[in-house]
Amino acid sequence: CGVDYQRAHRKQHKKACKQRADELKDEQLYSQGHERPEGDFCPICTLPIPLPMEKHSVFMTCCLKQICRGCHVAALKRGMFDCAFCRTPIPDNDADALAMIQARVAKNDPVAINHLGEKFHVGLGLKKDVRKAIKLWKEAAELGSVRALFSLGNAFASGDGVEQDMAKAVEFYTNAAMQGHVESRYNLGCDEGQKGN
Repeated sequence: CGVDYQRAHRKQHKKACKQRADELKDEQLYSQGHERPEGDFCPICTLPIPLPMEKHSVFMTCCLKQICRGCHVAALKRGMFDCAFCRTPIPDNDADALAMIQARVAKNDPVAINHLGEKFHVGLGLKKDVRKAIKLWKEAAELGSVRALFSLGNAFASGDGVEQDMAKAVEFYTNAAMQGHVESRYNLGCDEGQKGN
């Protein structure tokens, strides 16, 4: 309903308008994001990586690709100890890995920016700095990183580094879910369940 129509018929249609707005929002959410994003597939065997991806894949800092454990182990069995995807030697220490990531960050690679944000968030190889992580995730999300949207949703849901705001968390989860992020869609379902819907 338009603004003028709402003002004229506010008492009669307030509930119906709100219900229809919720229906349109749900229709938009549930009509998009049924396909998993490209990054959820192994670039070697092209199979979807099982969830949770962190347990079933290896993240390569050289090319910023998630490679399924099967392809990684197959490469190791063949005596290939470099990256199974791009054949770059795997860095020996955190400083070399960080240099590779920062080179990609300088080129505005959203995956690299998101990964650097995750490093700052956890403090692996870097001093833990949640505010910097959130800043990096926002930048990565603007550049198109679905994973960064999910990370921002988690930060706002838990109040980690920012003021807890479930409405903002749901907004980030919704944007990620409409782009195929499975865990974001799950978190939206959990939020609806907690509300009793």
